[in-house]
Amino acid sequence: MNLSDPDSMNTVISKVLRYGVLLSGAVIVVGTALLAAHAAFSQSGSFLTYNPNQVPHGSFPVTFNSLTAGLASGAPMAIIELGVLLLLATPVSRVLFSIFLFAAEHNRTYVYITLTVLALLLFSMLVTPYIPIFGG
Repeated sequence: MNLSDPDSMNTVISKVLRYGVLLSGAVIVVGTALLAAHAAFSQSGSFLTYNPNQVPHGSFPVTFNSLTAGLASGAPMAIIELGVLLLLATPVSRVLFSIFLFAAEHNRTYVYITLTVLALLLFSMLVTPYIPIFGG
């Protein structure tokens, strides 16, 4: 692969985005199928009925520990959440790949710009929820 060729860089980045979306979609489909199968075998059937007092339906993991515990036990909502997190990680991985591609072609200006974009992305995802004005 010739990194000095812009088409080559675009190909790498487009594959990162494509495979990230396909992987997250597949994980979400598996989680949704498990949720539907679990609801089919459930006596109450409450997974597929609308109850405004119970949203989201079932136990939805909200912390990293509950997510890992849910994934270890095969909980459908945890698998769906993993798919959503993979979808959110796709643009971040695109920015990371861009940093490495720009560094490989020795383009320091774009490395610094892309590092700034990465810092802003991570700040908005990790720090903003804890700022009081944004509901933290």
